[in-house]
Amino acid sequence: MSVKDAPNGKKTVSVKDVEVLSFDPVLEKRLLRKLDWVLLPLFTVTFILNFIDRCVVPRAAKEQRIGIEKDLGLVGYEYNIALTIFYICYILFEIPSNLALKRFGSVWLAFIVTAFGVITIGSAFTHNFAGLVITRVFLGAAEGGTLPGLTYILSRYYRRSELVLRVGVVLGLAPTFAGAFGGLLASGLLSIPDIGSVTSWRKIFLVEGIITSGFGLVCFLVIPDDPQRSRLLSAEQKVLAMARIADDQVVSTGGRTERTSLRLVLRAFNFNTTLCAVCFLMLNISFQGLSLFMPTVVATQAYFLTATVESQLRTVPPYVVGAAWVVLNTSYSSLIKRHGFPIFISVLLMVAGYAIFVGTHNSHARYAACFLAIAGGSPTIPMFVAWGTDNAAPDTVRAVTTAIIPGIGALGSIIAVWTYLPTDAPDYHMGNSLNLATSSAVCVLTLVGVLYIKWENHKRDRGGRDYRLDGLTNDELEQLGSLHPGYRYLE
Repeated sequence: MSVKDAPNGKKTVSVKDVEVLSFDPVLEKRLLRKLDWVLLPLFTVTFILNFIDRCVVPRAAKEQRIGIEKDLGLVGYEYNIALTIFYICYILFEIPSNLALKRFGSVWLAFIVTAFGVITIGSAFTHNFAGLVITRVFLGAAEGGTLPGLTYILSRYYRRSELVLRVGVVLGLAPTFAGAFGGLLASGLLSIPDIGSVTSWRKIFLVEGIITSGFGLVCFLVIPDDPQRSRLLSAEQKVLAMARIADDQVVSTGGRTERTSLRLVLRAFNFNTTLCAVCFLMLNISFQGLSLFMPTVVATQAYFLTATVESQLRTVPPYVVGAAWVVLNTSYSSLIKRHGFPIFISVLLMVAGYAIFVGTHNSHARYAACFLAIAGGSPTIPMFVAWGTDNAAPDTVRAVTTAIIPGIGALGSIIAVWTYLPTDAPDYHMGNSLNLATSSAVCVLTLVGVLYIKWENHKRDRGGRDYRLDGLTNDELEQLGSLHPGYRYLE
């Protein structure tokens, strides 16, 4: 595939000797509409199921009639240990899973979705701590590739300036919908009669696992592959889709994905990726900590009833507000083609929320703080993934980057498991103070990231990186990616 100028001054793209006029606003709008109506709902549902299955254990632990801790004979910190083991496996499998996705295509994503659904079903039949640990190990390995895999596939279809809104919708709305729907589903399942020998909290695992595994089987048929092979697009739309991605590149690769090499994998560990990953980690401490334990936090406030169903339902409204803020904030980011400033505004909401948690014991104020913390965290985590992905090239670097950021970021989930401990109830001063500190630090790091990108782009404008082109072959030029002097980072 090559991009060149047509006689009328517009760009054309040639793919296998088929030339079509490219970047016609009507055709491009029609393509975007088709992609949005298919990819966004499909990927959002995929990640909703991922998030629900990942957080089903905390919801089951809140069940008061038997409870997973009592039923499995968990003592001391065994519950927290099981959650920690899950996230360790989750982290270890993210990069290998994304490289497998790059190699085998979307069938790999369908496989891991089906796998974590089946494993969730198996969790309904565990009877001791060892069984819980085994299922969490396999669940972490299966689920680790979902978030980076969805982001990587989206990056193969959308321009860099378009990606933040789409990643924000998929990865931002999914946890908010999952938080709301998961609470309602858990409450409903706890209220229905037992399903044979599947009683109490086991019903949550069984039903959610069946839903996920069934959806995973459907994904084998409907998840689109690379634009060059996608059954979603017509021949003309495939050409246009590839031309749009090529137009975002400094050096066209002809639609090819370069061979994976250790050198390109290691190049993904750069300043931009590291900063986004560290911010993801710290936000994850705050956001996951509250998400994992909010039913317990809500139930300990005098304003709320102590019944399980009541406390589950009280977790829903903050997630609904968070969903609305995701759309507003990511749309604004896409409009101005900037990431840093919209992220900064959202993180300030988190700072305000946790400042209220730390500064007052009033139950009304603390419930209001849940709205601020959830709304602020909902768009910022996916926006850091999008920011890092937008500034990663070529394809191998992008695939690894989309795994590094949530991979390192998942360490925050491990820390979060240990921030809301029973010994710190009911005020959870330690957890809330830590979350206030991390969200404040992210505000500072976001500004550092913006200033660095401004400095680097200005240096390239002045020719300060032109030496990188000296003596390179065509293959080496194609693999420069974001290191190319003509490449400009997005703020």
